[in-house]
Amino acid sequence: MVSSGSWPDSTEGLSLLQRELARARPPSWRAPARPYAIGGCYVCFAHGARGVRDELGWAGAAVVLDSRILATAVSSRHAPGDYEPGLLALREGALLEAAVRALPRAPEVLLVNATGRDHPRGAGLALHLGAVLDLPTAGVTHRPLLARGEWPADEPGAHSDLALDGVTVGCWLRTRRRARPLAVHPGWRTDLDTACAVVLAAVGRVRAPEPLREARRLARRARAGL
Repeated sequence: MVSSGSWPDSTEGLSLLQRELARARPPSWRAPARPYAIGGCYVCFAHGARGVRDELGWAGAAVVLDSRILATAVSSRHAPGDYEPGLLALREGALLEAAVRALPRAPEVLLVNATGRDHPRGAGLALHLGAVLDLPTAGVTHRPLLARGEWPADEPGAHSDLALDGVTVGCWLRTRRRARPLAVHPGWRTDLDTACAVVLAAVGRVRAPEPLREARRLARRARAGL
């Protein structure tokens, strides 16, 4: 097990831990045949934020089962670092962890608005957060970070590989016909098939998974109320 119970406070420390996490091979998780509780978490910052240290941020977290919201939580704190591509954990990791840990009911798997192995050191925030929380995770983003691949067919459930240096690290996944596909990223204890299955199980009437939509709504509502 990777020792990852805290968040590094330096670029060097985070880079070393990311490489360690990328090499880790924890036991795989598989989605059960029954309905299961799917979580989502999302961070937003104050309007006009420039991606610098000490900006105030809000994280929302939600757990959904069969389209029913079972639990929600919000956390807020100042960012300990600047935004840098590939180092998102320095800025958002502790904030997301606080929101998920505040949930009165823990999810069985967590969707994160971040990448997994589509990352310069193979361990984006979706994977890192799962290791810290000891939860299976999958990343869902609007676009890949470094990987590239063609869009899939215009059919719900269709997917196509996203590759980085010749290795498949994620996929484009179509959740609704005539809607832009989502970039799906295996995270902690999930492979690509499992990550896609979780995302499809969490999609409601629109293209984005319901737990992530609710987490985003919570974070933005908290920001509006300051």
